[in-house]
Amino acid sequence: MSLWSAGRYEAVAQQISPIAARVVDTAGRLRPLPGADVVDLACGTGSAALTAAAAGATVTGVDLTPELLAIAADKPGGDAVRWVAADAAATGLPDAAFDIVVSNMGTIFVEPVSLVAEVTRLLRPGGVFGFSTWVRDADNPFYNPIIDVLGPRPAADHSPDQWGEADVITTRLSENFGEIFIENDSHTWTFESLEQAVRFITDESPMHVDVLGRLDEPTRTRLIEAFRAALGSYARVDGTIGFQASYAVVAAVRQPA
Repeated sequence: MSLWSAGRYEAVAQQISPIAARVVDTAGRLRPLPGADVVDLACGTGSAALTAAAAGATVTGVDLTPELLAIAADKPGGDAVRWVAADAAATGLPDAAFDIVVSNMGTIFVEPVSLVAEVTRLLRPGGVFGFSTWVRDADNPFYNPIIDVLGPRPAADHSPDQWGEADVITTRLSENFGEIFIENDSHTWTFESLEQAVRFITDESPMHVDVLGRLDEPTRTRLIEAFRAALGSYARVDGTIGFQASYAVVAAVRQPA
């Protein structure tokens, strides 16, 4: 079972779907979408893939988790996309088969060297790689409680938020991509109440559900209370919860082979 089948990923996808639309739009400004061959890597429940298909592209959606692909296929317009269960770094798709590769907060979780090699292989010369990435914020109520309760994460060769650093993006892509564009912005996470925000952590967000599921009950309880306090600090007068999270949309043009 994939980590991403834990919880209810669609709750995450609904929150970040505006970013998916922006990724597709950004890529489409460099390579028009009508008639383009597009692949959405680590597509989740298909927000970017469906947006590209609605814009006139021929689209393939790739994800490691069949349960998420099934949800994507059942959405309006889902029958217009080819859905493939595969690793984003080893898709099995043909060489130079696509004009555009997109990903909305998906490929940032994939080992970067193999990921960039696969994207390069899939793209035709002059093709576009467009993706979104979170940018590290000093105050992050989705992450800081984990550090506060469990301590710093072990050292690793790569982490998703590394893609939010401009020098990392340039280092990883410059060998195969001649033009690299980075647009920074912020996304508003919104919940109707503190209880809904905590439920998102405990029952819906796959990464949080996975972390919580690995803990003994006293530690799990402490971590949930830390999330409650962190999220509660963003309560508005009307009782809703809302906070900003930094992100970037990256677009890069593949050099000729």
